[in-house]
Amino acid sequence: MSKLKVGVIGCGSIAKHRHLPEYANNSEVEIVAVCDIVEERVHEFAKVYSAKAYTSYDELLLSPDVDAVSVCTPNYLHAPISIAALKAGKHVLCEKPMATSSEDAEKMIEAAKENNKKLMIAHNQRFVPSHQKARQLIEAGEVGKIYSFRTAFGHGGPEGWSADGSESWFFRKEEAFIGAMGDLGVHKTDLLRFVLGEEFVEVGAFIETSAKQNTDVDDTAVCVLKTKSGIIGTLAASWSYVASEDNSTIIYGEKAILRLEDDPVNSLVVQYKTGEVVKYELGGIQTNEAGGQNNTQVIDQFVSAILQNKDVPVSGEEGMKSLQVVLAALESNETKRITSLS
Repeated sequence: MSKLKVGVIGCGSIAKHRHLPEYANNSEVEIVAVCDIVEERVHEFAKVYSAKAYTSYDELLLSPDVDAVSVCTPNYLHAPISIAALKAGKHVLCEKPMATSSEDAEKMIEAAKENNKKLMIAHNQRFVPSHQKARQLIEAGEVGKIYSFRTAFGHGGPEGWSADGSESWFFRKEEAFIGAMGDLGVHKTDLLRFVLGEEFVEVGAFIETSAKQNTDVDDTAVCVLKTKSGIIGTLAASWSYVASEDNSTIIYGEKAILRLEDDPVNSLVVQYKTGEVVKYELGGIQTNEAGGQNNTQVIDQFVSAILQNKDVPVSGEEGMKSLQVVLAALESNETKRITSLS
C-alpha cells in the first residue's frame, strides 16, 4: 500500500508540536506539503520534513500529490479552509474549535458528505487513557447513576505556548472569535459528552476578560451544564492559572467518585462508596512542555480511518455538538440567562 500523502496548513505551535511530528512518526504517512503565510517559518518546516513549501493554501489544494490535510490555522479560517480542501477532494483533520458558528460547522459536514471525504476534528482529550478508562467504567455500570461533575482546563495563556507569543492571533477576536472557552473549554465540552455518554441540554455561563491586557477575547470562564438525564456540573476554562496547568475532571456517582488527571502519578483514581480506592497509572495527559507525552493518537486515528476506509473517531457532527455547547455558553453570558440547546 502506498503511503498517505499529507499537507499541513498553518505552521504554528500545534503543527510544530503535534501534527508534524506525529505524521513524521507514522510509517504510513509522507508529509509532502506545508503551508503558512509566514515565509520564513514555512521554509524552515519544509526543510525539516523534506516537503514542498506553500504560502497560499489554495495553491497547496491544487496539488494532486496531496491526499489529506491538517488545518492548523487561526480559528476563523478553520471552516473556509476545511471546506475548500474537502471540495478539492482532500480528507481533512481540523483543529478545534472546528468553526466559529453552527452554520459553518454544518457546511463543513455537508462538504465532507458531498465529496465523500473524511472530516475529523482534533479533540485529543478523548484518547487520553484515563478518559477512555472512565468512559468504560461508567458504561459498565461501575459508577452507578451519575449525579454531578466538575472539570477544569487552565494554564497561563497562549503567550507561553503560541508561535507568536503575546502577539498571537489567540488574542485577536476577529481571528480567534473566542478566547479560553474556544481554546480550552471546547476540549472539555467534548470530553464530558464523550465520558458521560450524554448530550447537554442547558448551559449557564459567566465569561470574563480579567487576566490579560489589550485583548477583547475571554480569558476566564465558568459554566454550569446540565445533561438530558439531569447530571449537573461545572466547567472552568482559563488562561489565568499562573503557576501550573489544571486539566482535571471529577465525576460523582452513586457507587463511586472518579478523579481524572487530578493526581500527578495516578491518572485515574476511583474512590468507591465501600471505602475501597483503586488507582490507575495509565500515563499522563499530553502536555505542551518539552518532553511531554507527545503522541495524542489523533493523527494515527485519522490516518488509519482513511487507509482502512472506516469512520473517524471524532466526526464533524461530534465536533459540532461540542462547539454548540460553547456557543450556548457565550449566549448565556450575553443574555444573562440559561441557554437551552435544542
